[in-house]
Amino acid sequence: MERRLAAVLLADIVGFSRLMEMDEDGVLTRQKLHNKELIGPEIARHRGRIVKTTGDGMLAEFSSAQDAVRCAIDIQIGMTSREVGQDEERRIRYRIGINLADVVFDDGDIFGDGVNVAARLEGLAEPGGVCISDIVHQTVLDRVGEAFRDMGGQRVKNISRPIRVWQWTPDAPVEREAPEIALKQRVQFCTSADGTQIAYASVGEGSPVFKAPSYLTHIEYEWTNTFWGPFLAEFASNNRLVRFDQRGNGLSDWDAERISPDAMVEDMEAVVEASGLEKLALFGISQGAAFSVRYAARHPEKVSCLILFGGYMRGRLLREDPEEEKLYNAATVMMREGWGSPNPVYRQFFTSSYLPDAPQNVKESFDELQRVSGNAENAVRIYEMNAQLDTTEIAKQLRIPTLVLHMKGDRMVPVSEGQLIARLIPGAQFVELPGSNHVAIGGQPCFDMFFEEVRAFMAEHAAD
Repeated sequence: MERRLAAVLLADIVGFSRLMEMDEDGVLTRQKLHNKELIGPEIARHRGRIVKTTGDGMLAEFSSAQDAVRCAIDIQIGMTSREVGQDEERRIRYRIGINLADVVFDDGDIFGDGVNVAARLEGLAEPGGVCISDIVHQTVLDRVGEAFRDMGGQRVKNISRPIRVWQWTPDAPVEREAPEIALKQRVQFCTSADGTQIAYASVGEGSPVFKAPSYLTHIEYEWTNTFWGPFLAEFASNNRLVRFDQRGNGLSDWDAERISPDAMVEDMEAVVEASGLEKLALFGISQGAAFSVRYAARHPEKVSCLILFGGYMRGRLLREDPEEEKLYNAATVMMREGWGSPNPVYRQFFTSSYLPDAPQNVKESFDELQRVSGNAENAVRIYEMNAQLDTTEIAKQLRIPTLVLHMKGDRMVPVSEGQLIARLIPGAQFVELPGSNHVAIGGQPCFDMFFEEVRAFMAEHAAD
């Protein structure tokens, strides 16, 4: 066996089984022509070698990372033009992943961790896109004349360490630059009570604010995301903001055995301890409101005040509303059937509920955040847990200053659920904000109103 450095390219057809079921002969005929007229010639032109092919993909190796990346992009551009005459749902699209690593050559095949990483990168790529590892990105930089978007560190199956990923897509929107404060963030890891690895980060100075877990996050990628970036930057401009990725998504362990309310609170406890927080303002958005209340009930001595935004104490299945149950059933089907689909309509089902009044670029950013942050299995597990949350009795026991904020027309969590929180927690203040989105979007009136209310409240109740 021989070992040497190589750029490994892995590609496969998106939705191959679905395409074959619709038109087996047509797909095989077109794909054979693509291989003969485009893919094979491009690999040869860029001095690469096809190691092996499968029914829906291939593995190739190059001696140059630059050649591998340029080849992948040329293939994707060529495939787009060759398939343009097909109906959208019948188009053959590739995902491509590229990694640079020491690999083992044996009897014409290649093996090793570097090949496994390339396979995981391919799985992260958008249909028609290319994902490369950070070492490949550093190697090629501006030499291929194409822009790559930083997807941050990614947790992938059977790879213990996070892998920083960069992605190229045709006609990609201009990436939002991370605010200067994001450059000061450092991601760290701690271990929860059951051994699950949790990724957390701290940034900014001032009164400490600890953000409870919310649905599908990525503590690195969020900074360049138009959905979360402005919100986080504004919070961190006056406070030390500590946040983490809940188990099952982001940079935390995706293979967690337990996804439950108790496990979420244990993760919060682990991060608070690792961060050295003695006294904190606890910020809970959406599902995070219930976990904030549960944490505060366990550790009232640590919590100076609670800020709950767009939250609920009762999950969707406990609100005694037939419409809520219908929405829940539809959502779980969408997750199971279409989370990784090339058609974003499945994820846009959630986007339309979360952000009905947001600009289109923010909606697209949220859709991408969902895809980057978690897989279908964990999205369903978290969604099912949230639907059955019941924190109403615990909320009645709190004696902590609490500010509850809620958008008047919130379609994801009705404003009545926010009002219920304010009634349950003794002495809680309630503020209704204008708008129908689930969160405050930068540039809209509710954004400034949210932070005016929060800063006034924290000035009175938060610890220094």
